[in-house]
Amino acid sequence: MDFTGFSAQRLVFRPGDPGYDDEIAGFQTGFATRPDLVLGATSPQDVVAAVSYAGEHGLPVGVQATGHGLPGASRGGLLISTRRMDSVRVDAAARTVTVGAGARWGQVVEAAAPHGLAPLNGSAPGVGVVSYTLGGGLGILARQFGYAADHVRSLDVVTGDGTLRHVTADSDPELFQGLLGGGATLGVVTELEIGLVPVARLYGGAIAFDGRTTDPAALLRGYEQWTRNLPEELTSSLCALLYPDIPQLPPLLRGRYLISVRVAFTGTRAEGERLVAPLRALAPAVSDTLREMPYTESHTIHSDPDFPHAYYGDSVLLSGLDVDAAGELLALTGPDADSMHVVQINHLGGALARPAKNAVPHRGAGWLVRVLSPLDGTDVATVRELHARAFGRVAGQRLGRSLNFAFGGADRPEGLYDAKTRKRLAGLKVAYDPANLFRRSYGVGAS
Repeated sequence: MDFTGFSAQRLVFRPGDPGYDDEIAGFQTGFATRPDLVLGATSPQDVVAAVSYAGEHGLPVGVQATGHGLPGASRGGLLISTRRMDSVRVDAAARTVTVGAGARWGQVVEAAAPHGLAPLNGSAPGVGVVSYTLGGGLGILARQFGYAADHVRSLDVVTGDGTLRHVTADSDPELFQGLLGGGATLGVVTELEIGLVPVARLYGGAIAFDGRTTDPAALLRGYEQWTRNLPEELTSSLCALLYPDIPQLPPLLRGRYLISVRVAFTGTRAEGERLVAPLRALAPAVSDTLREMPYTESHTIHSDPDFPHAYYGDSVLLSGLDVDAAGELLALTGPDADSMHVVQINHLGGALARPAKNAVPHRGAGWLVRVLSPLDGTDVATVRELHARAFGRVAGQRLGRSLNFAFGGADRPEGLYDAKTRKRLAGLKVAYDPANLFRRSYGVGAS
């Protein structure tokens, strides 16, 4: 394909060029992407040029900042790499931060902390701010403050016609609402302004139990009962994980099946200790890291892997948690499974259930169940079959799926939106991307 019409003044990479492989590399290594053309964007004008060029030549457009949530494998088309657009500007008086398309949450946490402020980030500091927020953004303080998308003030976005727009709830309420929760299906966001919250420290950490010596279903039942009367200031999740028996891991973890409860609480240490006492009484703990910490250490609550790897993941949002059914899901994905799986069960509700002027769906969900499966040595078809069986166990209370936790399943859009939200997004797609340039993203197509 001839790309001679594309500006030589910009960072352009083609297959075989020096730097091409580095430019397309991301955190998710399980799905091969081989675009015909990559633009290393350094400004909104670069993004305008790229989208305009793609529109003129009928090329599908992909966007990548960190590559954590790749929709799946792809070949051809144009990829806009936004990693260089990583500016972070805090306005302490307004309690806002303005970030470029390539900024990561760790940068924002560090920039906000000197002002006694915090963003509504997730568990991993290396995740990109923009893609996370466009998918809703379920953070470690979500029950108290809601979704990250609920706190967005404005977005700069290049829509499918190559127009750079500054979008607010007042200037363009329909597009504003559709972008927040609609993912990357309507355009390329080049800058985002989002509110910060007055949080400088928290009480948090994780309690880990041995899932071989203590019944995982009993731990799950105890956890679910514990969540019934919690204040909104406490957000938690349960994780079940069989660690591989490899020398790279600490001896405490090698080959062990651990059931961990993660906690983030913005109240006092004394109140936190009182609230978690029933958890500590469930069984002897393998480890207990609960403590008071500065917000800059909040990533240690989950200690997510910080190295690129291959994985496939999906989720289901539930109106309630049938602990017997969820216990069967744990059994399917636990030590007796043919491959490794990470299960996380998030307690929702609180501020997450309140209506907001955006497209984040399924706010009535009380629980989110996630299964993430490494792909090293295991093919996607096998993993999908296991996921179907596992999620089938909890299907009785299913409301839908979460866009933020669909990794590698762009060919399966069902359940990501309720019918009303999907119809609204489809109308916006026709208006702002009628050629469906952004068809490789999760979401809805032009119709």
